[in-house]
Amino acid sequence: MLADAENLRIAMRNWATGVCVVAVARDGVRHGMTVNTFTSLSLVPPLVMVSLERTTKTHQLLEQTGSFAVTILRSDQGAISDRFAGRLPDDLDRFNGLETFTLLSGAPLLAGGLSYFDCQVVSTYPAGTHTVFIGAVQAVKRGDSGEPLLYFQQDYHGLC
Repeated sequence: MLADAENLRIAMRNWATGVCVVAVARDGVRHGMTVNTFTSLSLVPPLVMVSLERTTKTHQLLEQTGSFAVTILRSDQGAISDRFAGRLPDDLDRFNGLETFTLLSGAPLLAGGLSYFDCQVVSTYPAGTHTVFIGAVQAVKRGDSGEPLLYFQQDYHGLC
């Protein structure tokens, strides 16, 4: 098979990933999106990486603010993942009705997650239709106990 977009999408469905929400806030506007392209890069200094499609509102706000927050979702938070995966249009407040809090940057984090990261962008790299953002972790918080929400073959799963 050729490595075109559709064949790559089908092949990548076999890669199980964790699910998180990346969020930003600017001038009273908060926005976030479901992401599975989040990973730790370095412990010293503490760095993480997230990749966002350039056409998204979250990307645009992140470019303007230079900071972002990440909530790692728990296995029972599939509905939250769906909400931030575009089931609600970009012009609506996806956080409306959800319990949130902030750490340092003011970007919203979702209550009930497994872990939380508040990050300052230190590097960006264009990558096809996306931008890779390297974030220096400014604050971290452990959340609730439980299993992570996993995504595999276009569906949510737990560890067991």
